[in-house]
Amino acid sequence: MLPNRGFLPLGPQQAGILLFFCGLVTFAFFDASSKYLLQTYPAPFLNIMRYSTVAIVGLVMLARYGHALPREPALRRQLLLRGTALGTVGTCFMTALQWMPLAEATAIYFTSPLIVVALSHWLLGERLTTAKWIAVVTGFAGMLLIVRPGNDLPWIGTALMVVSAISFALFQLLTRRLSGHVPNHIQYATTAFICFVITALPAPFFLPDPWPGALDFLFIVGLGLCNATGQLLLIAAFQRVPASTLAPFNYCQLLMAMVFSIFWFHQTPDTLALTGMALIIAAGVFLATRAPVPPALRQDISRIIQDTPHQSD
Repeated sequence: MLPNRGFLPLGPQQAGILLFFCGLVTFAFFDASSKYLLQTYPAPFLNIMRYSTVAIVGLVMLARYGHALPREPALRRQLLLRGTALGTVGTCFMTALQWMPLAEATAIYFTSPLIVVALSHWLLGERLTTAKWIAVVTGFAGMLLIVRPGNDLPWIGTALMVVSAISFALFQLLTRRLSGHVPNHIQYATTAFICFVITALPAPFFLPDPWPGALDFLFIVGLGLCNATGQLLLIAAFQRVPASTLAPFNYCQLLMAMVFSIFWFHQTPDTLALTGMALIIAAGVFLATRAPVPPALRQDISRIIQDTPHQSD
C-alpha cells in the first residue's frame, strides 16, 4: 500500500499553465461583467475606473524597479504610439460591447494575431510560408462569416471591434520592436498612464446618472483589480513557461466568452457564426504551433504577451 503523500507539488510548466489559465478566466470574467455593467453605466466611466487601477499598478512597478525612460527620441515615439494603440483598443472594445454580443465581439478581437502575422511580412520583413498565409486567409474568412450581412450585428459595434483588433495588432508589433530596448516595466507603466489619459478625456462628459451605489462601486473597483490581477498572473506564467507553449491556450478565452454570452446574456451565435469562430481558433492555434520558435524570437514573443494587457485590458 502506497503512503498517502497528499497533493503533489506542481512543476514549473504545470504551474505556469495553471497561472495562465487563471489569468484568462479573469479576463473573460472582466469582459462579461463589463458588458453587464454597460446596461447601467457609460463606457467612458467604466474605462477610467479600470485604467485608474492599472495606472496605480504601473506606479508601484516604477517605484520598485526604477523609472528611467529611454533617451532615444525614436523609442519614446514608439512608446507613445504603443500606449495610444492600446488606449484605442480599450475605448473601442468597451464601447462596442454596448451593442455587440460578447462571443462575436471577442471572436473579431481574436483576429489580431492573424493581423500581426500578415503585417509582420511588410513591417518586420518576416518571411511567411504558404501554409501561414492560408491560415491567415482562413481566419479572416471566419471573421467574415461572423460579420456577414444577415447576422444582424450592429455596424457601429462591428466597426469598433475591427478597429480594436487592428489597433491591438499594431500594439503587439510595437511591443516586438521595443523588446530588448525598453524594460518591460517601463513599457507597462507608460502604456498604463497613456491609457489613463486617453480614457480620462471623455469621462467627464459621460458621468453615470445615477451614481453607482456602494455595492456597484465596489464591484467596479473590484473589476479593475481583477484586470490588474490577470496581468500579474500572465507575467508569472511567462516567467515559468515559454510563450510558444502557452499561446494556443489563449483561445480558451474565446470559448469562455461564448459560454458567458450563451448562459449569462442569452445570446447564442448562429451556426455560421460558430463556424467562423472555429475557423479563427483553428487558424490561430495553427500559427501558434506550426513551427518551433527560435529562442531569441520566443523571448521577444514572451515580452509581447506578458506586457500586453488583454482585453481585456
